[in-house]
Amino acid sequence: NNAKVAVLGASGGIGQPLSLLLKNSPLVSKLSLYDIAHTPGVAADLSHIETRASVKGFMGPEQLPECLKGCDVVVIPAGVPRKPGMTRDDLFNTNASIVASLTSACAKHCPEAMICIISNPGLDPARVTVPVIGGHAGKTIIPLISQCTPKVEFPQDQLEKLTARIQEAGTEVVQAKAGAGSATLSMAYAGARFVFSLLEAMSGKQGVVECAFVRSDVTEVPYFSTPLQLGKKGMEKNLGLGKLSPFEEKMVAAAMAELKASIKKGEEFAKNFK
Repeated sequence: NNAKVAVLGASGGIGQPLSLLLKNSPLVSKLSLYDIAHTPGVAADLSHIETRASVKGFMGPEQLPECLKGCDVVVIPAGVPRKPGMTRDDLFNTNASIVASLTSACAKHCPEAMICIISNPGLDPARVTVPVIGGHAGKTIIPLISQCTPKVEFPQDQLEKLTARIQEAGTEVVQAKAGAGSATLSMAYAGARFVFSLLEAMSGKQGVVECAFVRSDVTEVPYFSTPLQLGKKGMEKNLGLGKLSPFEEKMVAAAMAELKASIKKGEEFAKNFK
């Protein structure tokens, strides 16, 4: 209940509402906000909210070390948003460079901190849990509707349409906003939810489970999103795929080629990043 949490990219479309949600949590005692611009204003605005977390803004690379010092959890929503007609791959080099620089700083200035990097997918409706496994984009996003609680069943044609809509949820919002932004509010909520779950698990709460994209031996690819049991040290146990329906098995198989390519691209970028 005395956690210091940093938001890196706190002035952006996800960062601002995410910071607001974190400011409202009794789990957070110190909130450090970092971005390349406008963070003093965001921090000043949030400081007028009468909750326990103290808020401080940090702006520019020279202030990043102080922002990170003593952090328990670092959340990274930083990056450039998509615009209509763009794919996530179009933004890879720009956003990968941003995240790589920030995580390198975390390794140097808060090496014990848990690091949460925001990516698609995220939001589960209240009272409904649907594990979403696989990767970050398009057909690599695999909702396991057969494992939904409470249990649901759909005719095959409805199941295919629902699955496709979940996979393209981010694109749907980008198009609906007509170039004015991407899925920032729902992503901020999803990021805050994950941070709250992580903080509760770090405080000793048992049975905390969330999906995240991590290094894994569950499938033939080295990184894969699955339900994880969280604990005091972060990820305590990878809960794996569970029992898949034939439809879901086909989706996992179909995702492998794209996942292998995107992972290889990421690993090569990390290897060459300086």
